[in-house]
Amino acid sequence: MTAMMKAVRLHEFGGPEVLLYEDAPRPEIATDEVLVRVHATSLNPPDLYLRDGYRGLPPEWQPSPTFPLILGTDVSGVVAAVGASVTGFEVGDDVYAMVRFPQDLMTGSGAYADYVRVSASELALKPSRIDHVHAAGAPMSLLTAWQFLVDLGHDAPNPFQSLAHTPMPLNGKSVLVNGAGGGVGHLAVQIAKWQGSRVIAVASGKHGALLTDLGADTVIDYTKVAAETVAKDVDLVLDAVGGAHMERFLPSIKPGGGLYLVNPLGFAGHDDAAKRQITVSTTQVRSNGAQLAQAGRLLEDGTVRVAIDSTYPMAEASVAHRRASERSIQGKIVLITA
Repeated sequence: MTAMMKAVRLHEFGGPEVLLYEDAPRPEIATDEVLVRVHATSLNPPDLYLRDGYRGLPPEWQPSPTFPLILGTDVSGVVAAVGASVTGFEVGDDVYAMVRFPQDLMTGSGAYADYVRVSASELALKPSRIDHVHAAGAPMSLLTAWQFLVDLGHDAPNPFQSLAHTPMPLNGKSVLVNGAGGGVGHLAVQIAKWQGSRVIAVASGKHGALLTDLGADTVIDYTKVAAETVAKDVDLVLDAVGGAHMERFLPSIKPGGGLYLVNPLGFAGHDDAAKRQITVSTTQVRSNGAQLAQAGRLLEDGTVRVAIDSTYPMAEASVAHRRASERSIQGKIVLITA
């Protein structure tokens, strides 16, 4: 008889109401995989895009998955079983991971569930200093900030540009983080500061106290002033927001500086950047257990902290998705299993 579990599944694309908390088969693991009993999982933008069927993409890029599917990539939990060839993890270990991303970008990585299968290469021991809620909030956002600012960590082809993304050394540099109150942004502020940068955080005023506490040297409230009109001669802009007019930051950057785009779709300033001798670069975050272990040391010693916007029971995933569609999210939204 097939073992069962509770999971949040999609049987069709649509709004938050299509997320159904129901019985589902428990996943079976391969020899190089680990079965994790999920304690918490966090929401990320790809979850919302996939739930909606990636309607913002051209039709030929949109997914055609087999329903039902289970969303979610970020997990923190406890090892329930290990494959025959797995070393380094044992039943009972507290672990965290970003699961099969971007491999399962269009089909769902299965984290909104009681159990999820994870490749051992994507898994890391959870930092003991933090609980499962904060650990679940870390993986995708932390790996994104790490791979943009510290170390790419892989040689996979870059889907957005012909060259691999190469992080610039940041010690003694000025770094502006746009979208600093969000999941990627608030971690990027801390990582840039850890690397020895002077950090300018751009966010709504409600995030000011948090960002100052996390180490930002200057906070610009974009609801009161356009950041690009007051920030001058910065070495690097990390835009964690995307959308229209990302090129507006180019005049704020020194010649020889950089503009890193977490979501590059729609950027129209390559010619202007070349004239200004500014490197525009982007990359696709990828699962990496070794990097999570490395970055996890900063979570362990308190150098980097994960801000939690809100938590919901897994059964209320639809409510959490509605919260995620609102403005001014501070940090991460986390689902907790029963």
